[in-house]
Amino acid sequence: MAIGGGGFQMPPDNGRLDAFLLALARERSGRERPRICFVPTAGADDDWGVARFYGAFARSADASHLALFWRTIEDVDAFLLDQDLVFIGGGNTVNMLAIWRQHGVDRALVAAWQAGVVMSGMSAGGVCWFEGFTTDSFGPTLRPVRDGLGVLSGSFVPHYHGEAQRRPLYHRLVADGTLPGGYGVDDGAALVFHETELREVVSSQDGAAAYRVERVDGSAHETLLPTRYLGD
Repeated sequence: MAIGGGGFQMPPDNGRLDAFLLALARERSGRERPRICFVPTAGADDDWGVARFYGAFARSADASHLALFWRTIEDVDAFLLDQDLVFIGGGNTVNMLAIWRQHGVDRALVAAWQAGVVMSGMSAGGVCWFEGFTTDSFGPTLRPVRDGLGVLSGSFVPHYHGEAQRRPLYHRLVADGTLPGGYGVDDGAALVFHETELREVVSSQDGAAAYRVERVDGSAHETLLPTRYLGD
């Protein structure tokens, strides 16, 4: 589940995306209290993000987190394989990927996903699964990167209508071939994949949506995807 923005880390924080994640973890595990792990690397393992995660999930799940700046988990592979759902937080995507590769977390995450652990994340935690994305990892001006994990084909842009640079830059990058076609996802919306196939788009607020952006005859072609609202 790749989230454009929202949930416990940022507005819109109305609890709907978190509840949907909890339901996915329960479905996977068959347990009322599934095991849910937070990976806060992109936010430099900041205490605020970790506290927000426990506040959102600790009452309903066996919650834990994987810290890498002050690492306490020896066997990362086994730790991640033991989870029902992993949530990857937002922040600096490029730094996150570099740190993961030093600690072997990139390989451990893919192995856990292949074993059936539900993978999810917001912003950096969503884009990392794709081949390419745009990022503010290098400063306030967005830049394209083609260095994701590549589990999901194409590209991903979060905060699609929430930040002024996102949509026009993505269209240019897809049109000129810098990034492969992919998805633009609003804050409050998320792509839900089964294995590598898109199953549905869900949203936590009315009007939040996701878009397929493809290169057609040298231009970017945008298509609004059907979205299921998680509210009433």
